[in-house]
Amino acid sequence: MNHEFARTTVTAADGARLAVFIAEPADLAPDAPTVVMSHGWTLSHRSWEPVAQRLLDRGGVRVVLWDQRGHGDSTFAGGRMRPGDETVRALGEDLASVVAETAPEGSPVIVAGHSMGGMTVMAFAGLHPGLLGEKVIGAVLVSTSSGQLRGFTVPGEKWIVKALKHVPLRPGRLVTLASQRRGGFGIDPRDEDVRAARDQIAATRISTSGAFYTALMAHDELAALAALSKVPVRILVGSRDLLTPKRHSIALAEAMPDAHLDIVDGRGHMLTYEEPDLVTDAIGDVITQAGANDQGSAVTSA
Repeated sequence: MNHEFARTTVTAADGARLAVFIAEPADLAPDAPTVVMSHGWTLSHRSWEPVAQRLLDRGGVRVVLWDQRGHGDSTFAGGRMRPGDETVRALGEDLASVVAETAPEGSPVIVAGHSMGGMTVMAFAGLHPGLLGEKVIGAVLVSTSSGQLRGFTVPGEKWIVKALKHVPLRPGRLVTLASQRRGGFGIDPRDEDVRAARDQIAATRISTSGAFYTALMAHDELAALAALSKVPVRILVGSRDLLTPKRHSIALAEAMPDAHLDIVDGRGHMLTYEEPDLVTDAIGDVITQAGANDQGSAVTSA
């Protein structure tokens, strides 16, 4: 079944207009769980659609997708399309705004993040530790890292990336299917999944890519994991992930000993496309583990 999402706009504290998409069964109780999914760098909310549709098929939950600032249909501060000095922590505050505006009173929230979206979840936890274990009762981290990414290792790279922040064009056909298949996916990806990821990246402004590349290299939320550890956490990573290799997820699991880590053999960075059932199961397991499934919904592992 193809579930329809209603679009709305959440305005962040600095005036960024965030495109938000919400789906829920007509008879869903206000206090049913809300799952908020944050996407990765240069992608959009659409990268979570395979998981969102499966989760809605199982019933009993409200699903919230959103475009992170500068991506998809969302703007930067003040409604502008031109980036400033972007940070992952600003994304964490954006997530706080989305949670506050979309999850009804009494609805427990599960936050799920892929790649940069997982970093957004960590920043959110560090900025709002009081919400963990209260409003937010679980997290799923997919193909992500708490920090110590590769950094600027090539001579002149930092200045090239800085220049890209001033290029408002979309890369379009410069982003090839072959490059996405090779860099984002593992063994034998489906053509339609590679094309879906490629189309999102091709539509993301080069200025957005440059601004957030710098933000990702500066990202360090190791300290935030103490707050995240207050709730059930599932961590998933592909064994062939080239962008956030499995050592980053292993480090997350070591910092959060109660978290459950899945290393998915043969898969790459795009687990929301490569293994949507597994990611959906992980979300369902967190809901069950957190005891948020009292409404008798069908959100369990298939």
